[in-house]
Amino acid sequence: MELKLDLHIHSERSPDGVMALEEIVSLAKARGLDGAAVCDHDLALADPPEFGDFLLIPGIEVSTQLGHLLGLFVTGPVDTRDFFQAVEIIHSQGGLAVLAHPFEHSRDGARLAPAVPLLDGIEVWNSRADRKLHDANRLAASFAQVCRLPAFGGSDAHRPQEVGNGYTCVEADALTAQAVKTALLSGRARAQGTRSRAWYAARSQLTKRRKTGAKPLSYVKWAAFAAKCCAQDIFWRGD
Repeated sequence: MELKLDLHIHSERSPDGVMALEEIVSLAKARGLDGAAVCDHDLALADPPEFGDFLLIPGIEVSTQLGHLLGLFVTGPVDTRDFFQAVEIIHSQGGLAVLAHPFEHSRDGARLAPAVPLLDGIEVWNSRADRKLHDANRLAASFAQVCRLPAFGGSDAHRPQEVGNGYTCVEADALTAQAVKTALLSGRARAQGTRSRAWYAARSQLTKRRKTGAKPLSYVKWAAFAAKCCAQDIFWRGD
């Protein structure tokens, strides 16, 4: 069966997220998805609930010196910011280590060379990745192809409007964690989606400031960031 999975979503457990798990599942199902991975910032989904005809994949997004790293099918903590240690912990839990939006900030692929032998895949479609570098997803896809690593896709949704804007299509034997994991590792998946509005990135940063009790100056900086995001949405024309 072909499954459609959004493999990168943030819940309200992330400092910049607002969605409960039930809302994520409801939105994803309404948009034709068969499953989704909840990958909150440096916080694993320890006890994922079951939803019958929908696969909720537990995960985490770890901040490391080589960029953000997704740990899919991970329920335990990843208490390190070292890339190599994080991969080891993810693999020890039977999870998949996937480099997230690797070219969001830089076009330098050489810096990622040490990571390649340890990875299970590359996120080649991220609906937010092109906000700073317009060809970030294209660069990621080329990098994955050269490195012969499986392609993954996700929305990186922090807000309801973004769920399903990026996804992975894969042929799996069943809608189970093991079957999906095996299918993703096969390298036969394809990633695609649509670009999320930059304004949603601004909204999620506002959420983070409110949750963390940011000082007034931080809101002034946010206002400038929000204006830039609005301008990007107005003038964006794609490649």
